Amino acid sequence: MKNKVLIKLIVPEIDSTFDIFIPVNELVWKVKRLILKSIADLSKIKLEQNIDYILLNKDTCKIYNNNEIIINTDIRNSTELILISR
Repeated sequence: MKNKVLIKLIVPEIDSTFDIFIPVNELVWKVKRLILKSIADLSKIKLEQNIDYILLNKDTCKIYNNNEIIINTDIRNSTELILISR
């Protein structure tokens, strides 16, 4: 599991939290797309794909740039991220 990290994802829009493995060698925008699909599968609630969502670190309040690679950010195992619409 060296190529994935386990994060806690908080989605205030649907008042839910998820524990999700995300790949570390992908761009943030691709991971957000995977997260949206995962939420749809896990909660049976479809979030709008055409709305711009941002990933926010709960502890540092850092907003992640879409073109950053996950491994080059401070996202590690047990990081708590918040997914909110812009």
